[in-house]
Amino acid sequence: MIDDSKLLAAFESARLPGAAFAIVDRDGTRYSRATGQADVSSGRAMQEATPCQIASMTKALVSAGAMQLVEQGRIALDAPIDAVLPELADPQVLTGFDEGGQPITRPAARPLTLRHLLTHTSGFGYSFIHPEILKYYSARGMPAAGSLDTIRIPLLFDPGERWEYGVSTDWVGQAIEALTGMRLGDYLAENVFAPLGMTQTAFLPALPDDAARVHVRAKDGALAPIPVYLGGGEFDMGGGGLVSTMPDYARFIRAMLRGGELDGARVLSDATVAEMRRNQVAPLRAGYMGTAMPEMAQPFDTFPDQHTGWGLGFLLNPNPGPAGRAPNSMAWAGIFNSYYWIDPASGVGGVMMTQLSPFGDPGALGVFAELERMAYTNLR
Repeated sequence: MIDDSKLLAAFESARLPGAAFAIVDRDGTRYSRATGQADVSSGRAMQEATPCQIASMTKALVSAGAMQLVEQGRIALDAPIDAVLPELADPQVLTGFDEGGQPITRPAARPLTLRHLLTHTSGFGYSFIHPEILKYYSARGMPAAGSLDTIRIPLLFDPGERWEYGVSTDWVGQAIEALTGMRLGDYLAENVFAPLGMTQTAFLPALPDDAARVHVRAKDGALAPIPVYLGGGEFDMGGGGLVSTMPDYARFIRAMLRGGELDGARVLSDATVAEMRRNQVAPLRAGYMGTAMPEMAQPFDTFPDQHTGWGLGFLLNPNPGPAGRAPNSMAWAGIFNSYYWIDPASGVGGVMMTQLSPFGDPGALGVFAELERMAYTNLR
């Protein structure tokens, strides 16, 4: 029996609405629990399988789907992506704005590739991180939420020159659709979710009634739900549109710990998983995110003292993590303060799902660190 008293104390101290936790290894689930409320306005309790918006935790699943197509020889990591997505045939780099506020661009120095998109070295950014994109939207007209126009933006730099977080994985999703002739959600359901037994993970037109609500804190610290949903737009948003549950995502973590296989179903080869957890961006440093909308996301840097890298879909830590994870573990997060890590060297991983805005909440990060410490304290 794992003693979770420190985790629950950290949860109470952080004043989160509700959370669901899991620690897993290659053989099964070592720990799982839910606590708090899925909706503080109704008092509805958080359950282990309460659906949550996993936001950017979608990216790992979409990256896995893309790597299946690489395995099959249907796309190459370093081939120009315009053969699959003609819309990206002439990428433009934003260099500034004229006196009237209109964007100034130039042709990119090289073509975009799938590797650029999977590693966030494409040049694409995010409006909530990069003020230049907000200014671009202002000049060209704000796109409708959930529309493809939200990802039709210029690059911030030439592909391969820097690491910046952005809409790259949304374009990966579009590439999957172009290659397969299937809607992204249908492809993932057939080739990733169903084989791994992830029965509660999908792109949905609306947030389910039993889902956890996203909460914000008032000035007095009181929590209140807000009506925000990232999905349901005109396209399956590969960068952040999935609804899932803690047990479902834990199954994906276990599959990655096992080299792409779970319960006899293989979705990726061992070699592909090894490549996904190899640093693809050295000597660049990956993982730091600034903010253009602090009400949505705080500045974020998981390991500020490490020269963190990026694989094909994941943040990588080159040195041991302070809460226990081994070097070259895979990790990332979702904007509503959900987090996960996958540590193949130690054979353990974990996930925390909560629904709180803005991202990078210190209390939530403290709770997640306590979950990780608990995992390694009880590793043997």
